[in-house]
Amino acid sequence: MNAAGIVVEYNPFHNGHLYHINETRRLSNADTIIAVMSGSFLQRGEPAIVDKWTRTKVALQHGVDIVVELPYAFSTQRAEIFAQGAIEILSHLKCRFFCFGSENGGMDPFLHTAEQLKKNSIELDTCVRSLMKEGMSYPAAQTKARNEVFGENALPLDLSKPNNILGFHYVQANLGLPTPMQPLTIQRKGAGFHDTESTGPIASATAIRQRLFTKEEPIHDVMPSLSAEAMQNRPLHSWESYWPLLRYRLLSIEPGRLASIYEVEEGIGPRLTEAARQNSSFAGFMGQVKTKRYTWTRLQRMMTHILTDTDKASMQKAQQTSFARLLGMTESGRAYIRSIKKEMEVPLLSRTAAAGSLLALDIKASRVFASAPNASESYVRSLLEQEYSMPPILL
Repeated sequence: MNAAGIVVEYNPFHNGHLYHINETRRLSNADTIIAVMSGSFLQRGEPAIVDKWTRTKVALQHGVDIVVELPYAFSTQRAEIFAQGAIEILSHLKCRFFCFGSENGGMDPFLHTAEQLKKNSIELDTCVRSLMKEGMSYPAAQTKARNEVFGENALPLDLSKPNNILGFHYVQANLGLPTPMQPLTIQRKGAGFHDTESTGPIASATAIRQRLFTKEEPIHDVMPSLSAEAMQNRPLHSWESYWPLLRYRLLSIEPGRLASIYEVEEGIGPRLTEAARQNSSFAGFMGQVKTKRYTWTRLQRMMTHILTDTDKASMQKAQQTSFARLLGMTESGRAYIRSIKKEMEVPLLSRTAAAGSLLALDIKASRVFASAPNASESYVRSLLEQEYSMPPILL
């Protein structure tokens, strides 16, 4: 059987995601579509708007055959590490293809850029480290280093665009595999990644989340009906809903423990504590602590690790794709799993009871995700129980 992989968050699932699935199947002629999906917390350091089981079911209803979870140790990381984990999992699941959306829409610029950056990797890395020592953020240092080495606009791929950046790192991670998959890309349609306005059927996830939280505009025009229905009458998670828990953590944690948390750098602790003391909202807190060096996304990831009490040692230990956790499948997906199971080099986990320490970070993240202060006790209890008792969804 021929499988094609995609890397997703579905935060939430919208018309653009449906287009991605359909185009992936068309371009690869795949029998099976496998989605590696972030769990409770996402790449930009945000809680998922709804739980992973709801998002899994919606994915299966719209053409995905297998959903596996991208572990917390990869889902809450900068683009390189996020992509590395996702691509390795798709490779373990024996995908022949993987397909991503991009602003560029063609593969050659990705491949040529990867080749040029590899040839100049030592010079680029040295330049990035030097710029970061001067106080520049990692993304800004990367951009400036590339401009200094190659000149502005010299590379064939525009690496200022968010989907191009992620796609480039998927391609780069794939080239490092013993047996690379065949990469495919489709051009992103409709609204831009961060656009908050939507005038057509394909809106950005940012704009759709804004609609969902404000309830001032309908969502059925920008989401498939089953996805829109799944968003109704359930708690929607956001950083503001976790602010009381995060504020408590920031005001009570010992300085030594704070310094041990993943992504927390020396010297930022007092700034975080003082901002937590002064602000009654997450947005106000972030506005106070954001600097040129600490971007909004980087700070959100840092806050995620503080909220989940994830230290540097735990994260380092977890950064290997030593398993794949199955969240859901169709009958076709189940047939595919049967066909490859004996060839897989890592275990395919279907229940947490059999996972031991492999899922420690993911289980803890799911517990924290379930504990949003605005959720009812029945909802919290349901999510906590699902993490241990929920078998993979079979559609």
